[in-house]
Amino acid sequence: MSDTLIALGFFICLAGAAFGALFINARLPERHRGQDTSNVVRLCAGVFVVMTSLVLGLMVTSAKNTFESVEKNLHAYATDLILLDRSLRYYGPETVEARRHLLVYVKQAAARMAQSDPVLSSRSAESLLDNVGLSLRALKPADAQQAALLLRAEQRFERVYEMRWTLVEQSEGTIPFPLIVLVGAWLVLIFASFGYCAPRNAVVVASLLVSALLIASAIYLILDMDEPFDGPIQISPAPLNRAIAELER
Repeated sequence: MSDTLIALGFFICLAGAAFGALFINARLPERHRGQDTSNVVRLCAGVFVVMTSLVLGLMVTSAKNTFESVEKNLHAYATDLILLDRSLRYYGPETVEARRHLLVYVKQAAARMAQSDPVLSSRSAESLLDNVGLSLRALKPADAQQAALLLRAEQRFERVYEMRWTLVEQSEGTIPFPLIVLVGAWLVLIFASFGYCAPRNAVVVASLLVSALLIASAIYLILDMDEPFDGPIQISPAPLNRAIAELER
C-alpha cells in the first residue's frame, strides 16, 4: 500500500475519532460525562500514549537503521563497481565489451535512482550484469599476469552481484504492516479520548486537526525513510555518479 494512502488513512481516522468523540460527548447522559469518568478515560489514554511513544520510537530507529545500512551498502557497491572496472581495464583491450556493458548498467541505475525508480531489481539490469559475466568467462588469459587479473575481476564481479541482491532485498522496507495497524488503533483511541474530554470550541477543533495532520505526516516520513529508494527521503545516486566518472576515464 502507498505511504501516502496510509498517511491519509491515519489523518482521516484520527480526525474522525476526535471529532466523533467530541460530537458524541455532548449527547451522552450526564452520568457519562462526570469528572470521575473523564479521569478514567485520561488514565486509559495515558497508557496508550506511553505504548505508542515507545513503538513510534522503535519505528523511527528501525527506519533510520535501514536507511543508513542501504546508504552504506550503496557506497560499497559503487566502490566494487569501480574496482571491477579497474581490473578489466588493466587486463587489456579484450575487456572493452565487458566494460561497456558495465558502464551502461551503472548509468541506467544512476538515472533511474534519480527518478525514484531504481534499476537495481529490474530484469534489464540483471541482463546487463549477466553480459558482463559472459564477457569475463569468454576471456582467455595469455600469461600469468592476465590470469591473476581475470581471477581478481571474477571475484569483484561476484561481489558486485552479491551486493546488488543485498540492495534489492533491503529496498522493500522492514516495518511490518500489522504493527502500523496496531499503532493506528492506539492513536485512534488516544484521539477519541482527547475529543471526549475536550470542550467544543474553535481552538479545540483546530488543535485536533493540526495534531492529526502532524501525526499522519510523521507516519508518512517514517514509512518513506523505511523505503530508501522511493519518496522524498531517498538514497542519493551520488556514489553511482562518481562511479560513472571513474568508469569513463
